[in-house]
Amino acid sequence: MNKPADVFNRDREWAALDGFVRSPRAGATLGLVYGRRRQGKTFLLEALAEAGAGFYCAALQQSSAQNLARFAVQYQAFTGIRVPVAFGTWEDAMRALLALGEGRRTPVAVVIDEFPYLLDGNPELPSMLQALLSPRGAAARGWPARLILCGSALSTMGEMLGGTAPLRGRAVLELMVHPFGYRDAAAFWGVGGAPEVAMRLHALVGGTPAYRDMCRGHAPGRDKEFDAWVVATLLDPASAMFREGSVLLAEEPDVRNASVYLAVLTAISSGHTRRSEIAAAVGKAEGALTHPLTVLTEARLVSPLADALRQKRTTYHIAEPVLRLHQLVIAPNEARLGRGQARAVWAELADTVSSRIYGPHFETLARAWCAEHADPATLGGGASRVGATEVACREHGRTHELDVVVLEVRANRGSRISAIGEAKWRTEPVGAGQLARLEHLRNLLGAPDAKLLLFSRTGASRQLVSLASARDDVEIIDADRLYTGT
Repeated sequence: MNKPADVFNRDREWAALDGFVRSPRAGATLGLVYGRRRQGKTFLLEALAEAGAGFYCAALQQSSAQNLARFAVQYQAFTGIRVPVAFGTWEDAMRALLALGEGRRTPVAVVIDEFPYLLDGNPELPSMLQALLSPRGAAARGWPARLILCGSALSTMGEMLGGTAPLRGRAVLELMVHPFGYRDAAAFWGVGGAPEVAMRLHALVGGTPAYRDMCRGHAPGRDKEFDAWVVATLLDPASAMFREGSVLLAEEPDVRNASVYLAVLTAISSGHTRRSEIAAAVGKAEGALTHPLTVLTEARLVSPLADALRQKRTTYHIAEPVLRLHQLVIAPNEARLGRGQARAVWAELADTVSSRIYGPHFETLARAWCAEHADPATLGGGASRVGATEVACREHGRTHELDVVVLEVRANRGSRISAIGEAKWRTEPVGAGQLARLEHLRNLLGAPDAKLLLFSRTGASRQLVSLASARDDVEIIDADRLYTGT
């Protein structure tokens, strides 16, 4: 099936769904699609059903009987049956949906969206589907239905195929729909030709597709217009984006005491990234943070970053930029923003935004560039793993933070450091001093062949450009190269 023109990007996701639906297997098969809300899952699956004349129905937050009646109406409309349809039980409904493939030469997609809503009143549904999809049952042997269950409750959807869950071993597709990567997000917003704007925009709203519409479909223009756009769009109490940070947390079913989770998010946003630092900032024992950090990680709101060189030295970072904006800017100043003082608040917090939002995010983009876009020749090898680390230094009597460490894992020869890098979110160009620092760290790491990567939003000084041009172990990555180069 050709991907519809109005489905932006999502080529890999579409290919996976297309391959699942068009599989030549004779009987019914099961697939799971999940991801956080507002990533475009429903849009994608509706397009899939339309492209292949498939069945689509979304469950609602209502009673089981009401959803059962809703599915009957959708089933009647799809099949064209003239007499009213009524399902007595969910088993009848599921059997009827799987039987939509009966007698067909080509498979038919059967999509049930927001499936976790059905589980609220019918926890037996996975076991029921397990029985209906039995390898020796009628559905698996002769009904080429491609049943897709979709949901936004990540923990619920993940548990459906885990451990001893009834559907473990039944699904042949498990697709997670992620936010757009930073380059795709720039193209989606129409700011691909303005990397400075694209970097700032991604640092504040990330790659969630729905946020463009929630920002009234209006993207910031030139660099000089960006701050005015933030004030008018993200910091406006009348905007749908204003409370998005708190809504994201409220949507998670596993969050019980929101104040603890908000405190953890504030600590991480403020630069306390190690578990001990978070615990000290929150005022709780480290052990008390295990559950909140696990929930936030599984919900893809926080991402753990393992130390590139040392185990058990994980740091935690905000995975959804909107949360960071909310915790650092909106929540502490909600009263002032409500009084129309957004312009003054944004100006007063310029240093905080630069050091706690733009700076850390630029480091994240640098690591993403190495992992996803950089050529092996640029990195001096493959990028099997990309992370950060700290390097102990006797000469200076302290440890040095290293923003980027690229590791190449080689078969039977262990791993090697192929490149190290530093990412600087500064208005002035990166200079020869930063290169000397990287050379020093390379010596401390004992990696003489590692390439040296200097990431800078404003490029490099003339002296550094001259030095780099005479060497093959130095790479300068400015904003343009970050978004378009390798």
